[in-house]
Formats: sequence, C-alpha cells, structure tokens
Amino acid sequence: MAKILEKRLIRSPDVFYYKIDAPLISKKAGPGQFVIIRLHEKGERIPLSLADINPEEETISLIVMAVGKTTSEMSTYKAGDEILDLCGPLGQPTHIEEVGRVILIGGGFGVAPLYPIARAFRSVGNGVITIMGARSKDLLIYEAEMHYVSDKVIITTDDGSRGTKGVVTTALKQELEQNGADLVMAVGPAVMMRSVCETTRLFTVKTVVSLNPVMVDGTGMCGGCRVLVAGQSRFACTDGPDFDGHQVDWDILMNRQKSYLDEEKESFDAWKKRHAL
Repeated sequence: MAKILEKRLIRSPDVFYYKIDAPLISKKAGPGQFVIIRLHEKGERIPLSLADINPEEETISLIVMAVGKTTSEMSTYKAGDEILDLCGPLGQPTHIEEVGRVILIGGGFGVAPLYPIARAFRSVGNGVITIMGARSKDLLIYEAEMHYVSDKVIITTDDGSRGTKGVVTTALKQELEQNGADLVMAVGPAVMMRSVCETTRLFTVKTVVSLNPVMVDGTGMCGGCRVLVAGQSRFACTDGPDFDGHQVDWDILMNRQKSYLDEEKESFDAWKKRHAL
C-alpha cells in the first residue's frame, strides 16, 4: 500500500498533483522513468510518468489527468488515501550527460515528466531550453516549475492566448535556425512528437522521444507496448520509454494506440454509471 501524502488541483477541472510515500522507489528512480499503479483489487494497471523524485523526503510525485476510467477514479482519491499497488521504477532512465545545448519540448500534459529531466540535464552543465505548447493558456501546466529548471522557456498556444500563437514545431524551427542545438527531446502526444522529429531531421539534430503505447504489466511480459524502431520490435516498458525519434515507425505506433478505444470507452461509461449511483 502506498499512501497519498498530498493532492491538489493544478488545472481545473481535471489535472491533479499527487505526492506519494514511496521510500524504495524514490531512492532508485531516475528522470524519465515511470511507475504502474493499481488502485484496488479490481482495478486495472496503468503507467504514470514520474513528475518528480525526492529521495530525501522518500516521495515521488505524479501528475494525473482524469481522462479515462482509472484516472477519473484516482481523481476521487485524497490525501490520506492509499493506493493498493505501486510498482516501479520501470523503464530505462533518460540518458543524462553534458552535450551542450538541449531543447526540451512538452506538448500539453507531456510537460510534467520533463521537469526532472530538465533539472538533471541542467545539473551536469547543459544549457536547457524548454518549449511548452498547449491549445490555450488554460491548458498549460508546470509553467513555473519549468522556468525554475530551464535557462529559457518558450510558450506556444494554438489560439495565441499565451506566448506565441502557433505550435511547438514553429518555435523549435526558429530556435534551431537562430541558435542550434546539440540534443532535442520531446514528450507528449505522438502526433506532436512525430512533427518534432520531422523538423529536427532537417537540421540533423539527435532527437529523443518518450513513447507511451498501450501498456499492461510494464515488465516486458505482455508485449502490448511493442514499437517498431529502426525496423526492430522493441518494448517501450523495458527498452524505453526513450527512443531515437528518427527511427520510430510513427504510423504503427499511432495505430496501436487506437486498438482498445471501444473497450476503454465501455469500461469508462460503466464506471461513471456506477459512480453516479
């Protein structure tokens, strides 16, 4: 059992911050890794990226958007409640080394796991530039946190309500033309990460992406998270989640993400009906 020590709403009405008591995980986890949770005995297993790691406090932090059955159920949990299963850290940590100038790109909800990654890259001497994108200012999260761990933060919104009007790739192209980069890393929706890779390919800049395919056990046993990278099947849970974005087969990845949409909707609708009763 893992106790929730703190919960707060960070974006109304559906994005929540959780600080969780996790002594063993906090001592072993690295930036870019994730955990799998199961809320109760009848719950499903879902992966959640680490939004912060604090070995001194013996805690980890998660940012959860209530978009499906389990995340919506978790949104009803409060400080003091306990999560039945907390498994991790899983996946390979992001490779951190001094490379020079690093551009980190977060699309919407994908900004949260970039926080410990940015902090780690900066701690070894890199210049860190963060590009954050969302449809509107109301959908931005972790803005203050990313300013704290970045040398420069660029914000884009589709409607121009904050920062530059447009998408992250427009800001990325301008930044690469003006200042260049030694490494680009993107976390967020697959369509955004693919666009980032198409942009950086023109500049021959190494580009790392954090993939989020369908995942069940998180230990390489089910094969549900397999992705095609450089023509070879890889498991996002054990080989990733970070991969060379220029080598990812994006069409296969995005098709696989749609595999269980009907089942997910059926499960969510049934939960909402039970919860309403």
